[in-house]
Amino acid sequence: MSIASTDNHLLRDFDFPPFDVIEAKHVCPGIRALLKQTEEALEVLEKTVEPTWPKLVEPLEKIPDRLNVVWSALNHLKSVKNSPELRSTIEEVQPEKVAFDLKLDQSKPIYNAFKAIRESPGWDSLSDARNRIVESQIKEAVLSGITLEDDKREQFNKTEQDLAKLSQKFEENVLDSTEKFEKLITAKKDIEGLPATALGLAAQTAVSKGYENATVEDGPWIITLDAPSYMSVMKHAKNRTLREEVYRAFISRASNGDLDNTEIINQILKLRLEKAKLLGYNNYAEVSMAMKMASVEKVEELLEKLRSASWDPAAKDLEDLNDFCKSQGSPEAGDLNHWDITFWSERLHESKYKINEEELRPYFLLPRVMGGLFNLVNMLFGINVEPADGLALVWNHDVRFYCVNDSSGTPIAYFYFDPYSCPSEKSGGAWMGGVVSRSRILSRDGANARLPVAHIVFNQMPPVGDKPSLMTFREVETVFHEFGHALQHMLTKQDEGLLAGLRGIEWDAMELPSQFMENWCYHRYDDVFAMILEPSILAAKPSNLSTLVSKTNTEDRMFFAIAIFGGPLSEYSDGYC
Repeated sequence: MSIASTDNHLLRDFDFPPFDVIEAKHVCPGIRALLKQTEEALEVLEKTVEPTWPKLVEPLEKIPDRLNVVWSALNHLKSVKNSPELRSTIEEVQPEKVAFDLKLDQSKPIYNAFKAIRESPGWDSLSDARNRIVESQIKEAVLSGITLEDDKREQFNKTEQDLAKLSQKFEENVLDSTEKFEKLITAKKDIEGLPATALGLAAQTAVSKGYENATVEDGPWIITLDAPSYMSVMKHAKNRTLREEVYRAFISRASNGDLDNTEIINQILKLRLEKAKLLGYNNYAEVSMAMKMASVEKVEELLEKLRSASWDPAAKDLEDLNDFCKSQGSPEAGDLNHWDITFWSERLHESKYKINEEELRPYFLLPRVMGGLFNLVNMLFGINVEPADGLALVWNHDVRFYCVNDSSGTPIAYFYFDPYSCPSEKSGGAWMGGVVSRSRILSRDGANARLPVAHIVFNQMPPVGDKPSLMTFREVETVFHEFGHALQHMLTKQDEGLLAGLRGIEWDAMELPSQFMENWCYHRYDDVFAMILEPSILAAKPSNLSTLVSKTNTEDRMFFAIAIFGGPLSEYSDGYC
């Protein structure tokens, strides 16, 4: 089949996945065509493989790449723009994709060739990167069951198929149960305490659900289990009954009825143990840690250190919270429950430090936060992030596309940025993922390495009316955190595609760059303030800002973050860019 002539967008040649034109009808024929091409290429490699880099590693990197890029794009779409049609087509073809992955991972000719490289006289002369690739490929093959006898390998493969199916169903049930919950509120007294931003979102949600006349002031309002809506209720709703109802709905998602994950969890645990035993491990925790830096024992030791160090302070915090609650004459004093803790912690924080998180939102406009983040990475890494909208197709009109240039203006990476919550079709949380990795072998022009591409996804409060998205400080931290992951993927200079970016990095090491970037949100004003800000922004700092943010060490450190992103909403006039 000619890729250039096909009507299936998954089979056409592209630099960036054609997200906005991919349809469910493309999935099964597209994936099956790619599977056929990839399997044929794998069979040729197995017959001709030699224990050399050009005859083993380079073709191994090339052969599954197109299939994996397309499959990753489809699963990304399922996470950000889910639909029953897309879901069912991916589910239909997933067993075939899993079967191919197992066939590739359990290829004896490829496994033996890697072992031959490791045992060859030239092993010590290989670069550290190539040594790591060989070691990782051998270890991953063992963890994929390559050394098992035929009957045990067959059982292992069935277990892997079942786990893939159950994991997908688990995620779908969580998404569906989150979307299913809606709490319609018509009386103002029932929603007392919610800030204007939360009321605006609730009214906007009501409009989208058919209540065309819903307003911020008069409602009706719809509360959902999406993070911005849920957390606003937990932090600010004075209605304890509402807090309890929303809390119970949130923690019991996918726990009853047709969407009950209980038996799925039990089956996953059973199959994971079965997989561990087949591979010669005592439990699945040992399997999970096999490709990480730490051991099960070290993890348990760290957890115990954290538990013992935090128990007494946590008990004191709860005692203080109860005392504060009593001082406010609250009927729940002495009987605080799960749905009370966040609400009263917020009130204690406001009373003790004279600071309200909602008061800080106007200083954290999403466009200014992103501009400040881009200024910071320019200072730290000498890179320039520029809008590149239109260069790549996107899955939603709110998604932005950016190019990362080095100091000479040469592109070195690209990324998608998807900021807003959309509970009807988008998974919760925040994450970063790779679209493609940097690779010399997969160069588009034969001269320059293929550039890495990432996507960064959030679920923060969308714009309400004509106002841009206003962020909490925690959301600012999350943006910096996920961008740290993206930087590790995008700024790699490693041309070996099987090791570039996030590939080949132990999971327990991946948090280092994200924590590094997140910590800049707390960096003290007098260290980097002057280097980041334009004088005009510095002059625009409101006189009461230090009062808002200097009551504790944490709030003092927030001064830098607020300052870097400029003034309050009243000073903002630019469009989101």
